[in-house]
Order: sequence, then C-alpha cells, then structure tokens
Amino acid sequence: MDMNTLNVSATVNIFRLLARPTLCLPHATVSTFRHLPIPLNQAFGKYKDVDIRAVVLDKDNCFAYPKANEVYDDYKVRPKLSMLHELIIIAITDIKHGIQESFKRLREAYPGRRLLIVSNTSGALSLDRSGKLADEVMKSTGVTVLPHSTKKPGCGPEIMEYFLKYPETGVTRPDQIAVVGDRLTTDVMMANLMGSYAIWVKDGVVPVEETSVFARLEQKFAQFLIRRGYQAPDPASPFEK
Repeated sequence: MDMNTLNVSATVNIFRLLARPTLCLPHATVSTFRHLPIPLNQAFGKYKDVDIRAVVLDKDNCFAYPKANEVYDDYKVRPKLSMLHELIIIAITDIKHGIQESFKRLREAYPGRRLLIVSNTSGALSLDRSGKLADEVMKSTGVTVLPHSTKKPGCGPEIMEYFLKYPETGVTRPDQIAVVGDRLTTDVMMANLMGSYAIWVKDGVVPVEETSVFARLEQKFAQFLIRRGYQAPDPASPFEK
C-alpha cells in the first residue's frame, strides 16, 4: 500500500462518529453541483442570520471528474437531443445551466480569495509535495488551491488560518464559511468539526454505482441517522474554546 494515499486523518476522525454521529450530516443538500443556490445563504433557510462570506470547494466528483484538473463540462458529454427532449429535461430538473455555468456564478458571487479549493488529490502535501497538481487546477479554474499538510477532514485549522490571513475575505469566524462537497466523512465532517456550514452534493459527476464502497456506505449511514430524526450540529467554533 502506498502510504501517501492513505488518509490517516479520515481514519482517525471516523472514530469520532461513534461519539458524535451527526458530524457526518450536512446542513443542506443539493442533488448536483448545478443545483447550488447562489449566493449560498439561500441553502440554509431554516437557520437564522446565516452570513456566508467564503466558500470551500471539494474538487473530485463535486465540480470535476475524479483526478481531472478542469471544471466538468456536462453539456459536452451529453448526447445530442431534440429541442423537445431538452425542454423536458429542463422542466423535470428545473435547471437551465450546467456545472461550468454554476462554477462561473460561484466565482462571481465569491470573488478572489473568498473561493477556495481544498482537495485531497490536489494540494495535499503527502500526494502533491511539489504543488504541481495544485498549480494545474489553479490555472484551469482560476481559483486558489490550498496546500495542506493534513488531509480532510482534519485540515480545518489550515483553512481558517488561510482566510484569517487575508482580511479581504471578511472571514472572522468559521460559521461564515460554507463547505461544498460530495463526501460525508471528509467534506461534511470537516465543516462540522471546524464549525462551518456544510452543503452536500448528493449526486456527483460519477454515477453512484461507480463510486467507492466507502462513499456508498456513508450515504446509507447518513440516511439511517436522518430517518431517526438526527440533524446536523449547529455551527460552533472549536477555535474559540
């Protein structure tokens, strides 16, 4: 086994679920990246006084194909359809744009350093020590990729350090950050551990049947909790304790 690919952070933090199973539950869920309500404050209707000033994006199977460097073009791979079929799809899904358009709108709503990509395949120093992969993603997307020594879900302190370093982001507390990702035990759990809001992208770029066994298991676990009335914890900063 390549030890560089092992996610020790996820392995260690998974045991926290035994004591706090709600750590893997999101504050909001969207079907795909295309469904993100922008600005993201709209996603958290049941929470009061939500003030999202910055956004952390997962990459793989969220807005990009796993291990790809560019924003996924869902229209490029869509087979040619008649105008009638296109209208039916729009009516059913209530979507009038693709992933690339959503990504563009997100960049406009959260410009500059207010939008940050945090990926365990591009930016994690154990896999990308030279920063080459992170640079490729940055050049392709125009968005900063965070170099981090600890993989998700344990890199919350590094994320907060980044935003506090740049006051133009307006971030002073973790509950001013929204984390968007497709994995419950990395992206969503990280958001809850750091006291931020989590948006779960339920259906990623890859069909569910092609995702990892772990991804499917965590979905079933979350569904089990939700059926029993569990909810995501309210954002509360661990950095102020």
